[in-house]
Amino acid sequence: MAGLFSDYLSGSYFEVDLAGAGAVIAGSFTSVSGLTMEVEYEVYNEGGLNYPRFFFKENKPQVLVLEQGVVTTVDSVSVLMGMCSIGMSVPLAGTVSLKDSFGNVQRVWSVVGAYLQKYIGPELNSNQPALAVSRIELLYNGCY
Repeated sequence: MAGLFSDYLSGSYFEVDLAGAGAVIAGSFTSVSGLTMEVEYEVYNEGGLNYPRFFFKENKPQVLVLEQGVVTTVDSVSVLMGMCSIGMSVPLAGTVSLKDSFGNVQRVWSVVGAYLQKYIGPELNSNQPALAVSRIELLYNGCY
C-alpha cells in the first residue's frame, strides 16, 4: 500500500528557467498548467485505398500558465513587459522542472518559443504576506 501513495509529491514546486534575448523568467511556482502539445492533421484519401493518410498540418498554440510564485531574477518580468510594450516580441526558451520538497528533480519539460501574453501581479495588502507573482501567461507551440 505504501507504493501506491509514493507517486504523490508533498511539498513539491515547479522551478522555471526561461530565457530570451535580453529577458529572463526564472523562479519557483506552486502551480503550472498548459504543459501540452496539440497538433492538427489533414486527412487525405487517395482513390483506390481503403484507409486514409494523415499529413501534418500545424501546431496549435497553447497557453503556459505560471501561478503563485517568486521570480528570482532581478526585475526580469518588468523588463520583458517593457520590451513587449514597445513592440519587441521576445521568444523565450528553457525548462520547467517539477521538484520535490527536498529539491530533487522529478520531471522536466522543455519549452521553446514562448511569448509573454499576460501578467497579473500580486494583490497588495500590508496585512497579508503575498508572493511576488500571481500569474504569468505565455503563448507557445507546446512542450517537449
